[in-house]
Amino acid sequence: MRRVDSTPSRPENLAARLRQAFLDHGYEQMTMSGLAHLCGFSRRALYHHFSNKEEAFRYWLEFYNHESIAMGIAAGRAAMEAGSGAVDVLVETMNVRYGDARRRLARSPHALEVNDQAFRRSRDIIIAVAIDFQGKVVDLLKELEARRQISLKPGVTFEALAQTLCDGARGTNQAVPPIPIDDLHLRYRQIIAAILFGAASAPAGLRGKRVRSSS
Repeated sequence: MRRVDSTPSRPENLAARLRQAFLDHGYEQMTMSGLAHLCGFSRRALYHHFSNKEEAFRYWLEFYNHESIAMGIAAGRAAMEAGSGAVDVLVETMNVRYGDARRRLARSPHALEVNDQAFRRSRDIIIAVAIDFQGKVVDLLKELEARRQISLKPGVTFEALAQTLCDGARGTNQAVPPIPIDDLHLRYRQIIAAILFGAASAPAGLRGKRVRSSS
């Protein structure tokens, strides 16, 4: 039986310990000494990796964002290979990419603080991984079209559709009132189906016409 390497300094182990430390204790009250203890390091050893707790926080977020992207796309492709339809493929993708992080965060007593700190201190990372993920969703959509699971309407691009789908999933995570975490996948399904196949049709006389603003 293969032994699992639990060395704290391995990237995946370090990221996991940092994540648990910040989710359990928050950001503002965390010190480098406390973080070192929680991660199984001496204070000096932790400073070998990070010069301050903000660097450690950003490292965790970047590591797990890239990991969740890879896992989300893998889940979508697995569903595709299993013969699932386009909605199911995209629900699996978004549920792993965005849903898993939301469910984990919801269990933290410091969820609001951690979420706020993420946008304050790691906005550049959030933007970069959003662009990365949307590019991979574009590739997924192209595969779905090649398999004749979807057919884009005239004027719709893969890039625009990917952006809308990702915006919808991110918006689901930030919905007010909050969606119960056990129902996230259902809301992803609802919004993805609406985006892909529509929820309403314009009256015949308005199709193709621009509605003039009253302001």
